[in-house]
Amino acid sequence: MFTRALLILAAATLSTHTVSASDVQGAPAKISVVFDKPLPNVPGKSMKGVLVEYGPGGSSAAHIHPKSAFIYATVLEGAIKSKVNDGPEKVFKAGENFSELPGDRHGVSANASATEPASLLAVFVVDSNETNLVTDIEP
Repeated sequence: MFTRALLILAAATLSTHTVSASDVQGAPAKISVVFDKPLPNVPGKSMKGVLVEYGPGGSSAAHIHPKSAFIYATVLEGAIKSKVNDGPEKVFKAGENFSELPGDRHGVSANASATEPASLLAVFVVDSNETNLVTDIEP
């Protein structure tokens, strides 16, 4: 609970850079880069935090991330449906987490609720020069 509150506070107080992602239902999911810091002990790599906020019933298109990206995501609020590669679709609740390896295909990323909002914080370890963190693909 303390970690969740700390992450929400950090996301709310940091300056954000918002990028767009299409919502399957036509409304945009809110995606904000909440931090971007070079790793001092790993030249050419950065840690980037991305806050993803879904309204009730919201979802993102199937997508991939840069081939250099390792991602560790933590659900902050609500519940998130996720399917990576050919693995099973799973529901992760607030406080739970999952990871994505370089080259993984994120086929499902959606709010598990039609009535409540949901959000997650995805932390990327990625090449510092990467500016496009999400590329939509065909399902």
